[in-house]
Formats: sequence, C-alpha cells, structure tokens
Amino acid sequence: MSAQQPEDGTAFVEPTTGLETNHRREEREAVELARKYGLELVDMDRFRIDNDLLRSIPFDIMLRYNFVPEAQREGRLIIVMVDPGDITKLDELELLLGKPIEVKLGRRSAIEEILKRSEGAQRVLDEASEDFRLQLVQEDADGDEVLSLDSITADSSPIIKLVDSTIFNAIQRRASDIHIETRETEVVIKYRIDGVLYQAMEPIDRRHHQTIISRIKVMAELDIAEKRIPQDGRFKLRFEGRNIDFRVSIMPSVHGEDAVIRILDKESMSKEFRQLRLDVLGFDQVTIQKMRKFIREPYGMVLVTGPTGSGKTTTLYACVSEIQSSEDKIVTIEDPVEYQLRGVTQIPVNEKKGLTFARGLRSILRHDPDKIMVGEIRDEETAQIAVQSALTGHLVFTTVHANNVVDVLGRFLNMNVDLYNFVSALNCVLAQRLVRNICKHCRAEMQPSEELLLESGLDPAIVSDRSFYEGTGCIECSGTGFLGRTAISEILDLSDHIRELILERRPASEIKRAAREEGMTFLRESALQRVFEGVTTLREINKVTFVE
Repeated sequence: MSAQQPEDGTAFVEPTTGLETNHRREEREAVELARKYGLELVDMDRFRIDNDLLRSIPFDIMLRYNFVPEAQREGRLIIVMVDPGDITKLDELELLLGKPIEVKLGRRSAIEEILKRSEGAQRVLDEASEDFRLQLVQEDADGDEVLSLDSITADSSPIIKLVDSTIFNAIQRRASDIHIETRETEVVIKYRIDGVLYQAMEPIDRRHHQTIISRIKVMAELDIAEKRIPQDGRFKLRFEGRNIDFRVSIMPSVHGEDAVIRILDKESMSKEFRQLRLDVLGFDQVTIQKMRKFIREPYGMVLVTGPTGSGKTTTLYACVSEIQSSEDKIVTIEDPVEYQLRGVTQIPVNEKKGLTFARGLRSILRHDPDKIMVGEIRDEETAQIAVQSALTGHLVFTTVHANNVVDVLGRFLNMNVDLYNFVSALNCVLAQRLVRNICKHCRAEMQPSEELLLESGLDPAIVSDRSFYEGTGCIECSGTGFLGRTAISEILDLSDHIRELILERRPASEIKRAAREEGMTFLRESALQRVFEGVTTLREINKVTFVE
C-alpha cells in the first residue's frame, strides 16, 4: 500500500499484516487525526514533560480533558491531546486555564500513562478507588489457594477504600514496604522506595487509626482484640492478573499500634529476573569475573554478606541462574521464597511447623543435591551443617549478616564453627550494599561543595577536574532524583596466604592489608567509582559506606 502523508510531514505506512498491536493502531488513529485537523503529531516515545509546568495545572482538568502540557511560550500554553475534535471543549479549557492554548496531537496510551504516573494521580486515588479491583487470595490449612472476590464497591467503607488505594498506589510506585506510624494527633503513612522512606499522603486524623489497623488485621487474619503484643501475619491480593504476597507486622507503640506491610511481588520479580545474571546487578567487571570463577567451582562455599535489604538474596539468585543446567540438581531453602526459579527445587522455611534452616538443610542433603542455596545462616547448627556440606563435595551458596568481608570470619567463630574446616570450605566472601541510581531522565552536572568533598574524604584540589551529577527531579522518578538501585561490593579471594593469616588468627587490619596487596577493592573505593561514573551521588554513598 502507498504511504499516506499527513500535513505535519510524518509518513505512515499501512500495516501489511492483519494483526496489529494497540500501539500501531493508536499511531494510525493519531496520524489520521493529525491529517484531518492539520495539527502537529508529537512523538510520545521521545516526549519529556516539564514537571514544574505539570504541577501548575490542576490534575482533575488534565484528567477530564485528556491532555498533558508540553511548554509555555509567549503567554500561550502548548498542550498534547488525544482528540481535539470538540471545539466547545477547547473553549472551556481556555476559560478554565485562563490563557490561550495551542494544541498538538499525541498517542492515547502514552498520555494516559503520564497522567497515571504524575503526582496528582495520588491525590485522587481515594476518589478513583471504586475502579480498583483487588482479589483477596485466602489459604486453607493445606496451603491450597482459595480465591474470593473482595470487590471495592461504591458503598464500601471509606477506610477499606483508603487501605486498598494505599496498597494499590504502593504497588504502582514500586514500593517494597508500607509503614503506618501512629503519632500523638495523627497517623502517617509512608512508602519505602529504593530503600528510602517517603511520605505517601497528608497525615490522617488519629481517630481513624484503630479502624485502619483493624482493617489490616482482618486482611492478615490477626486478632483484632489483641493490642498489647506484636503480631505477624500475611495475606495475598490478586492484582492485574498476578498474585502478590504481603507480610504484615503489627507492633504496639506509645500512641497505639504501628503496622509495616512488606510487598512481595514474586510473579513480577520472576518475570523481571528471568534473565537474571550478575552483570545486570551493577557489579564491576573484575567482581563479575571473580564471582563467575568461584560459582563454577565443583564444591566449596560462596558467602554473601551485608545488612538487611542490601540485595544479598538477589545476588545468590543471579549466581544460581548463571550455573543452572539440566545436569545438576539445585535445591534452595529460603525464608521466604522471594523469586521462583524454573528448574530449581525451592523449599520455604516454616518454623511454626518445625521446618527450620537446620532441619531443612539436613533433609536437602538426603535429596542428592549438587548445589545448595541456604537463604541465611542464623545459628550454630545451620553454620556447621553448611560447612560440612561444602566439605563433602557440594557447592553451597549462603548469606550471613556482617559489616564487611573480614567481620564474617568473626561471626562464624562466634557460632563455634571449626576454623580450619571453615577456611577450607570457603571459596570467597562477597560484601555488598545498594545505592540509588541517579534518574537518567533528569540527571544534570553539579559542583559539590568543598564541605561535602571533605566530608566524603576527597581532596577538592585532586578531584577538581572530575564531573559530579545529581537528579533534579522529574515525573519519572516522582521528583526524588533517583530511579532504581545498583550494587557496590568488595570480594575477598581466599588465597593460600590469606588462609594462613586467618588460621593464625591474625588481626583484621593485617588481613585487610594483605588483601589490598593482592588487589582487593574495598566497599568505599567501589562506591567512589560509581560516583565518578555518574551513577550515584556522594551523599548517597556516605549513607552506606564509611570514609576510611
């Protein structure tokens, strides 16, 4: 078919197949409208919104007339609309905005996506909550899932709407946790996004506190009447065709009960990490090469350490994904199973039923595994079984809480593990942290103050020729200047010399010095490298690493 040429000069070629995507169909409609009205067609894939301009226009107006602002020039507001066919609506819009408007055309789904992600969307969540459709997934005693529809209807309680809209918004904003904090006169709801807490909405009057907590307790099947002791529970929601797990922790405080809801979107994560490999986590090439060498050893222990929420489990999953093959039996024991890996036997810890890490690990060894992943070493028994497993021909992946690679040695000694066996079993120790990435959409060069440089352990004269960056805040990152996280790390390669120093119980400083001489890069150095690459900021690395 011949190409059609609209008035803006954009060529459109008729699809050659009978099956066309929504994206293609919308493009066709937009081109036809552009030709019909003689308007410019905007490439929405390259469209960048002015966040300040977006905030200056009432959100309900943009939603009602289905447009987003592009720019403001010479007293005229340039907007991108879906369909400008209704002249009366355009006149209304000019009256409402109090200025003349210039109209361009854009793709419907792209405009709707921008509106959905804008800060204003959050302000109307309560009003829009009738449209949310969440299915509560309950479990019977056998663990079988029983689906029941929990419809949020027009006559639903305002509290149910509030809680459900809060959960909905948290999922949309990629939050990992929802914090509900009770204060003297108000209730504050916060989201943890990329490891940092942000206030989700304006504080709520404290008189609604008990009703909110009760709603959460009902969802998690907890005791509503019990307010004096901590309670832990869980529930599932069906959202946009996938099951999402929620872990609930209720804690009594001075002003009443506080709640934290952990969001475990396993199905989404499993899709995201289907191609999970070490190189997508942000490690430098040297670390990746070393890790790939150690995870392909026939036996031994690969140990990952770091505080809670530092991405240890994700790293282990990446290791398992890289070495997975049909020739090997891989079994994991985790608390909880965060991502589902195809071809891997995954066992969830259930302490109420007596399935602990130690007991599960013993059972795994009778299951003829080649590779074993232990979610976390918490006690002496688990540590000893893991070391014995590594010595008897299994490759063991595990994590332990410690500040750095050298502190790990002390943790295992405190768990009464035989030092010789532990050192013999250990292939490597990886310590890691997560730092937030500067948002690519609003990244800009900046000059850090002399005070900040000195605080970060840098000589202003030496780094004067280096470039530093920060995010200015945009719609993509919700004004934070950060989007996503990356890993910084240090890896201890247990050479013969290092093993001898450990067996001789030499001081940690001596072991560190020997490791540095062998070419080890420490956490702080890895963090500074990310800053110089323009990936993160000095303030961000100062939060997770010490200046040495």
